[in-house]
Amino acid sequence: MQTQPSQSPIDLIAALAISFVLLVTSATRGIFIAYPLLVALSLFICVLLKRGFALKAVLQMGLKGASQSLPVVQVLLLIGIITAIWMAAGTVPALVYYGTGLISGQFFLLWAFLLTSAVSILLGTSFGAVGTIGIALMVIARGSQAPVEPVAGAIIAGAFLGDRCSPMSSSAHLVASITQTNLYVNLQNMVRSSLWPFAISIAFYTALSLAYPVQLTATPITATLPELFNLGPVVLAPAGAVLLLAILRVEVKLAMLVSIGMGIAIAHTLQACPLITLCKFALFGYQLEQSSPLESILLGGGLLPMAKATVVVLISTAFAGIFSGSHTLSFLNGWLSRLRNRQQLAQATTFVSLLTSLFGCTQTIAIVLTGQIMQPYYQRLSAPAAHHTQKQQAQNNTQNNEQLALTIEDTAVVIAPLVPWNIASLIPATLLMVGAGFIPYALYLLLLPVFTFFRPSDRPITMNAQRKNPATL
Repeated sequence: MQTQPSQSPIDLIAALAISFVLLVTSATRGIFIAYPLLVALSLFICVLLKRGFALKAVLQMGLKGASQSLPVVQVLLLIGIITAIWMAAGTVPALVYYGTGLISGQFFLLWAFLLTSAVSILLGTSFGAVGTIGIALMVIARGSQAPVEPVAGAIIAGAFLGDRCSPMSSSAHLVASITQTNLYVNLQNMVRSSLWPFAISIAFYTALSLAYPVQLTATPITATLPELFNLGPVVLAPAGAVLLLAILRVEVKLAMLVSIGMGIAIAHTLQACPLITLCKFALFGYQLEQSSPLESILLGGGLLPMAKATVVVLISTAFAGIFSGSHTLSFLNGWLSRLRNRQQLAQATTFVSLLTSLFGCTQTIAIVLTGQIMQPYYQRLSAPAAHHTQKQQAQNNTQNNEQLALTIEDTAVVIAPLVPWNIASLIPATLLMVGAGFIPYALYLLLLPVFTFFRPSDRPITMNAQRKNPATL
């Protein structure tokens, strides 16, 4: 029989400290993050066993948490396939080629932000956007001797614009899954909440562009791409199909399957890529089969490489499930129970997102833990009233979950890339070969949490007296 956990925090603090050191070490030294996550998970299981929890109960908590991520895992695997197929079809090379052809030296930083934003919305991945158009833009910037930190800040800010609100974004699917909300409703809410941060960012990067003009020179990227691929407009069709089907609100997985089919047809017919080679790319990831200056840029995707990301997601959500089921975070009850309006709730979510981004070291952990901690308090926004019908109460709960999803997107999703040792920050910075100096220039990411923190209050929160242990699900 499960006993009450010990009240002494020493073992928990020690496990948190060791886990934090392991995760930061892994992030800074390039060790696969799943290894320290597994060690940290084992540490917390040992702590809970010491506190009197049964092993079977702890494992059930972990399985319950991991099961929340299964819809996201399916999307992640499809993203791996679609990225490789888009590479082979010439879709991603065309986005880089046409995108870099649009830019002007006088407004280079503005174009860096806008182009990376557009590519990240199409690809749904910040790392993919940074690794393609981002690297191309950085090569141009370095060739002109322009300061790299402002350029990197504009690129990374744009990359996470799509990571936040693309219909193909794994983080958007994860947020929708843990908050039990509709992806397309979340996307609409995100567009509205980001209008002012986006507009201010446009003005900021326009001013920076004038302060740091770039002298454009020919690069091997734009010169080599037409030699490797047929870059006719038809190669953009797979990306266009995803956008069109998203506008029509077709289920995302179906839209991705349609795009994969179109990409295979274009790669086979237009790029003369054999079907067996396409199968290899879909499984292991795309890579150029001939020697080229673009070998280190045009690569990625694949089912098996994306499986590593799914492992991280599964471990992270299992971790969160154990935190939730064991009431490990119940010490937050005293503070969170004093929240009285939506503004205080938004401020608390911003603070919790910062903590989970600092200590979780991955965007996934920040998203899941923030959702686990804050969801009960969002449900308090509309405690059952005597005059409410069951349908009205269900609608209120849905609206509260949508509010939680939006707040997570405006905090945890964009705070993670602002933490230098967080994987969401470290990988893009490594790809662009810059340090943490890009952070002050990633204005879009800085503004979203600020606007959330000062979001106006509207109505008081009423406590649901029937809910216990509100820091857990």
